Amino acid sequence: MRLRLIPDDTSIDFFKYAPATFGASCVAMVLALVVWFVMGLNYGIDFQGGTSLRTASDAPVDVAEYRAALDPLQLGDVTISEVYDPTSDGTRHVAMVRIQSQEGQESATPELIASIESALQTVAPDIQFTSVESVGPKVSGELITTALIAVAASLGAILIYIWLRFEWQFSVGAVAALFHDVILTVGIFSLLQIRFDLPVIAAILTIIGYSINDTVVIFDRLRENLRKYKKRPLREVMNLSVNETLSRTIMTSGTTLLALIALLVLGGDVIRGFVFAITWGVVVGTYSSVYVAKNVVLYLGVKRDWSKPDANAGNQYANIDA
Repeated sequence: MRLRLIPDDTSIDFFKYAPATFGASCVAMVLALVVWFVMGLNYGIDFQGGTSLRTASDAPVDVAEYRAALDPLQLGDVTISEVYDPTSDGTRHVAMVRIQSQEGQESATPELIASIESALQTVAPDIQFTSVESVGPKVSGELITTALIAVAASLGAILIYIWLRFEWQFSVGAVAALFHDVILTVGIFSLLQIRFDLPVIAAILTIIGYSINDTVVIFDRLRENLRKYKKRPLREVMNLSVNETLSRTIMTSGTTLLALIALLVLGGDVIRGFVFAITWGVVVGTYSSVYVAKNVVLYLGVKRDWSKPDANAGNQYANIDA
C-alpha cells in the first residue's frame, strides 16, 4: 500500500475566484512596494559597509557571551559567527565579528578596535584579532548593483527559456509569478525589518529557481492536456492540469517546508534571515504558480491549434504519487 496525501481524482476548481485571487496578488504587490519605499530595508553590513574582525582564542566561542560583551558599546548591527580555520591545529577557536559602519566613519578607528578587543577579553582573556577588514560605502554600493543585476539577469534568462519552450503567454505568466515572489519577499523583509544582506539575495535566487520549477511542471502538464482535450474550454483544462500535479506540488512543498522550519527554529541567528526568505518564498512561490502564472495565461489565452506532434511531450515527473 502507498501513502497518498492527495487523492488521484481531485477536482478542485482553482479558478472559480480567479479575479479575486489575481486581484489580491496585485494588491499585495502594490502594498509590498509601498512598504519598501516608505520603510526601506534593514541593510546588513554587506550593503551598508562595515568592519570584519577575525578573532582567535583558546576558549570555545560562545556567540551569546560575545554579543553580551559588545552590547554596551552600542555598535549597531553586529554579526558574530564561529568559523573553521584550516590553518589552525584545532586548539584555537576562531570567530568572525562584523560590525556596521559607524556614523561619520568609513572604517573602524584604532580606538574602536581597541574598545572591542577590551570588551571581548572579558569573555576570552587571551583573544587576539588576526585580521581586520573594512568594507566602505563604495564597495557596498557595488554589491547592491551586482545583486540587482543578478536577480534581473535570472528573470531575463527564465523569460527567454519559457518563451522558447512554450508559448509567449506562458513566458509572461511565469515571469509575472516570479516578480510577484521577489516583490513580496522584499516587502516582508521591509515590513519586519529583518536584516537584508547577501545571503538573502542568494535566498531570492533560490526562490526564483524553486518557483519556476513548480510552474514549469504544471505548464508541461497543461501543454499535454491542451493537445489531448482540444475542445475543452481553457479554464477546464487548466483546472485539470493543476489537479493532476497537485500531489507532486503538495509533497515537494511540504517536505521542503519541514526541513526549512527545522532550520528556522534550530539554525541560529546566523542563517535565520536566509532560511526565513526561502521559507516565505516556498509558500508564495507555490501560491503564485497557480494563482498568478496560470491566471495570466488564462487571461491572455493560448493558441489551441497545435501543429507539433505530441510524442509524449511533457515532464514525466509531474505525476508523482504522494
